[in-house]
Amino acid sequence: MGRVTDDLDDSGTDLQPVSFGRRISDLAKQRSGEAALIFAAQDGTDHTVTWDELDRTSNRAARRLAEVGADAASTVMIGLPNSVTHIVAAYGAWKLGACVLPLRWDLPEWERERVIDLAAPDAVVADWHSLSGRPQLSGAELDDARVSDEPLPDIVPMPARAIASSGSTGTPKIILSQVPGESVPGQSIHNPTARYLGHRPGQTVLIMAPLYHTNGFLMAHSALFEAQTAVVMEKFDASRAVELIERYRVNTFVAVTIMLQRMARLSGIEDRDLSSIESVLHGGAPLPEWVARTWMELVGPTRFFVCYGSSEQAGTTLTRGDVWLEHPGTVGQVFDSEVKILDENLKPLPPGEIGDIYMRWVGQTSPSFDYRGATPATLPDFFSTVGDLGWLDEDGFLFLADRRKDLIISGGANVFAAEVEMALSAHPNVRDVVVVGITDDEWGQRVHAVVEALPDSTLTAEQLSIHCRERLASYKVPRTFEFVEKLARSDAGKIRRSDYARSPIRPD
Repeated sequence: MGRVTDDLDDSGTDLQPVSFGRRISDLAKQRSGEAALIFAAQDGTDHTVTWDELDRTSNRAARRLAEVGADAASTVMIGLPNSVTHIVAAYGAWKLGACVLPLRWDLPEWERERVIDLAAPDAVVADWHSLSGRPQLSGAELDDARVSDEPLPDIVPMPARAIASSGSTGTPKIILSQVPGESVPGQSIHNPTARYLGHRPGQTVLIMAPLYHTNGFLMAHSALFEAQTAVVMEKFDASRAVELIERYRVNTFVAVTIMLQRMARLSGIEDRDLSSIESVLHGGAPLPEWVARTWMELVGPTRFFVCYGSSEQAGTTLTRGDVWLEHPGTVGQVFDSEVKILDENLKPLPPGEIGDIYMRWVGQTSPSFDYRGATPATLPDFFSTVGDLGWLDEDGFLFLADRRKDLIISGGANVFAAEVEMALSAHPNVRDVVVVGITDDEWGQRVHAVVEALPDSTLTAEQLSIHCRERLASYKVPRTFEFVEKLARSDAGKIRRSDYARSPIRPD
């Protein structure tokens, strides 16, 4: 249930937590007429929304959601593409004290219904034509000018956020954050992680990820809470992203590997004006060394950051580019977190040995998340793992190996798909790649690479094999290659591995 809060000073500078909804209302009073967000559509047009517009439309959205039965005990699912309406719907739900669950808007109906059955939302904001037994508002229906836009009672949602995940297994689960929907204004000044990244109120933040994904959703709403201007892309496109950085003098953004890789390979990228960038934060997947070094050349080592975390928000590591250069390949040291590497018997492993990554927040005394549809792998002391493998060096820097379910065991040897993918991605004619294990009568599993080559390239399997043999031990070199026109990735940049873990393909 949500809880009603005491009134706070309208300045928003009190060090007491403020609800997500109240923060927007405060900023609407302080910054009426100023841009809160800029929506960058795929057709090249941009639409600006002011703070007072965001406040009024989200008040109307809250009342529309209440009309279909949503309240402080509800889960509100948002199944829309990146849009102004998506953000308005979230604040409308929070102003009711509801939990917000964004969901990929274009899921096939069968897959979507499985998630809906698991999440059991009390209201859905989406443009889906069929929805079994759930009250639904279309995007157009959410903002009704006939509905009052007057302020609502201030309520702190608990929980405030949920996220749907199916990983590579295809089995849906809902991740429920056990954190209330409130924060302290000015956290970019007081929070050590934000300070390290150079975040501050008034910055312009580029949101390239889909809002159904943790990166896009959290970054967009964190930016707005911190009185930053959020430039939200309808869909990621490398050329459009660079254009927006130049046009709006973007100060910071978060990106996954494939986004950074495609931007780095744009023709003439070294001549574009990236001087406004104060921080680029990478997260979400192993980072090839060439991508990291390219971005450090583009923006400078002290403005490039690498982090590791998860949708569960169970802990984080972080490092800056100049430190990364001293520990190439690392995802950093823990920030306000604790980490340990454990074997399959939950025994601690020494530096250099690969095991399961377990993390928790400093001072954590209760679970920070829960699942619907799965059981968290959490220890009695609240350390938890999401199945990632890695190791620590002598200085406490974390390195990722892979996810346990993506580990390939070929001829009794462990092959980490991520390591092979990073080696292949360094080939100048490889646009995208995924490595999977395919059942093999002799080897148990065979290392198989599915490659998306750059347009008009004449890339061959032999060229890639030679390239890999120069970088990898022989047992890690893919025994088979497959070329496709386009790899199946989500808008968030995640590869759909299950699409490629299929029947054996015989070697040439």
